[in-house]
Amino acid sequence: MKRRIVSVRAMQILDSRGNPTLKAYVTLDNGITGSASVPSGASTGENEAMELRDGDRRRYGGKGVAKAVENVKDVIARKLLFMDPTRQAQIDHMMMELDGTTDKSNLGANAILSVSMAVARAAAEACGIPLYAYLGGSGPVRIPVPMMNILNGGKHADNSVDFQEFMIVPIGAPTFAEALRYGAETFHALRDALKAKGYSTSVGDEGGFAPDLKSNEEACELIVEAIRAAGYEPGKDIAIALDPAATSFFRDGFYHLERSGRGKKSSSEMTELYKAWMREFPIVSIEDGLDEMDWDGFRDMTSTLGENVQIVGDDIYVTNCRFIERGIRERTTNAVLIKLNQIGTITETMEAVNLCRMAGWGFVVSHRSGETEDSFIADFAVAMGGGQIKSGSVCRSERVAKYNRLLEIEAEEERSVFHWQPTAVTP
Repeated sequence: MKRRIVSVRAMQILDSRGNPTLKAYVTLDNGITGSASVPSGASTGENEAMELRDGDRRRYGGKGVAKAVENVKDVIARKLLFMDPTRQAQIDHMMMELDGTTDKSNLGANAILSVSMAVARAAAEACGIPLYAYLGGSGPVRIPVPMMNILNGGKHADNSVDFQEFMIVPIGAPTFAEALRYGAETFHALRDALKAKGYSTSVGDEGGFAPDLKSNEEACELIVEAIRAAGYEPGKDIAIALDPAATSFFRDGFYHLERSGRGKKSSSEMTELYKAWMREFPIVSIEDGLDEMDWDGFRDMTSTLGENVQIVGDDIYVTNCRFIERGIRERTTNAVLIKLNQIGTITETMEAVNLCRMAGWGFVVSHRSGETEDSFIADFAVAMGGGQIKSGSVCRSERVAKYNRLLEIEAEEERSVFHWQPTAVTP
């Protein structure tokens, strides 16, 4: 029996940074209600879909989302009433047409995405199957290997580190549960190492430690030390992934490593820096190593390093098929970061994933720095089967919620597989 949507509503809640965001609720004619909340990024790409903020400085410093909430209740709800919730693509395209802009700036990508996700949750429950199975279909499921951010810098921390994220990747773990244990033990070993050196153990937006270090390189040195202290072998059991978020320190044609006092570098010099780090540290992935507009630099970086490391584009693609298609043509990277709120609907996000699959590229489903306790991306990552997820550190409940959901999925799925095998195109 087909179900129909009988109610769509939304409310303003707070994200992990204490800023407003949306939570939407979609109720069906049998009483089932699906809900979802949307995150917000700090390091955002220029071409991302637009989240709608109120701009009233008297409320939440202008960051309120009351207008987006009203757009859900007064505009989107009227169109969705009595629609079949399993028609995800139809619903998403209807909301896109209703908005009428290329960047969803009329209704707000935050308004549209909250409803898109809530519809999927309601439909999955109505079908009596988990969200990951509803979105991904039947058959064996692949549990993603986590990229755990354990040292923060850049826009995610007020410290002396230029690069935004230093992550550990439990490439040698046999299961997700063991991978999470590897990560948690290394996280605590890193805290002990920082304490021993007199460094701060306060954490940044994504739960990683945010100490003032002597250099960017020291971050990798400390992580290797922590991996060993936890009883693991660097490069075999646990590797390192980087997200410099280079757009944040790029200006006037150069990359300014001012926080660490390392001067400025050209695109080619940044590539050489990463090459040198790869010789010294067990690095398996580099995300946003260059500016989002540095297409030539990215192509040269991928040509130089892409046979030995995953080169991930985030800000340069913003989960937008138009930019990903260009990247595939020009061999700009060999992997893409996938963020639902960069594009604004489940349907468009899945189209971006399909482009990666057809190109033989890797893709990493990712959270945002301003997160909520919603674990939607855990199910989404399993459904897409890319085998990689970024959800932050093993600290802060909005990050751990995703990991705990993956533990549940692995426990309930006897046919689940787990292994580190990022797809990469040889330049």
